[in-house]
Amino acid sequence: MDSLLLFFTFIVLKSISLEGDSCIMRPKFEQLNSKITNQSFLCYEVKVAAFEFLWHYHPEYELTYILEGKGKRLVGDSYENFKEGDWVLLPPMLPHTWVSEHTATMQSRAIVIQFSKQFIEHLFYFKELKDIEKFFEKADSGLQFLQGTVHASVVELLQAINLNNGLPCFTYLLQVLKFASTIPCRNISSIQYKPIKGKESQIRINTVFQYVQNEFRNNISISKAAKQIHLSQSAFCKFFKRTSGKTFSDYVNDIRIAHACYLLIETDKPINLIAVESGFESLTYFNRVFLKKKKLKPREYRKVLYKK
Repeated sequence: MDSLLLFFTFIVLKSISLEGDSCIMRPKFEQLNSKITNQSFLCYEVKVAAFEFLWHYHPEYELTYILEGKGKRLVGDSYENFKEGDWVLLPPMLPHTWVSEHTATMQSRAIVIQFSKQFIEHLFYFKELKDIEKFFEKADSGLQFLQGTVHASVVELLQAINLNNGLPCFTYLLQVLKFASTIPCRNISSIQYKPIKGKESQIRINTVFQYVQNEFRNNISISKAAKQIHLSQSAFCKFFKRTSGKTFSDYVNDIRIAHACYLLIETDKPINLIAVESGFESLTYFNRVFLKKKKLKPREYRKVLYKK
């Protein structure tokens, strides 16, 4: 490793004041606790049969790279498909979860890096890292790095961070962040979305999201959803709009259309069957909602994606 880079990273490490474990990030999976050491950020690999629905938020930034698996990624008011190679940066307190379907032949794996706002702001003091500061200014609603822009060398660095510790681990992270600041990316959640706060609200919205996730193929109504969290229909509508940034019916349609997109790309099923399997009772309504959400008709969407 270049001696100047070693010297630079040593100076950075010395400038970051850590008090006990206050800056150590805790993973969401309990079996990963043994990986936590006295460090300024946390990197760990999640390896499970399938990512389970767990709508949550935390005060740390999070970089997540999908090594294996596919399914749905929910971030703020965004509901999109993900697959191997998906790489995102999430800011503190933005609710999120990944959900993958259980299959006999596929597992789900991801590398996750978490670090505090204090940690990253210390890096901004260095002129050499000003590009990273500008990059993080865009991350308030989450960033997805465009597919095909993540080099294999970066994936190797992510895996090296997970397998190492100390100064090499820190140096690899600097290289990853520097690379991330140079490649194309897009915002995930809408700018209008305001993250929910408070444990009670988190539990309530998590209950509703899980209900929709499980039942979107069937007949879902506001009254049924409201009963999940013991609210009247009017109180439920106000709560959902305040916490999710959109109406309940619009959110359900987002989930149904995302599922329809998956079926259009991954199967040869006819469009009328896809509409039914995505929870739409009317093909006409499905076509109208799809056009509104995707700016293309379902048949056109399938043709465009097949060309890619």
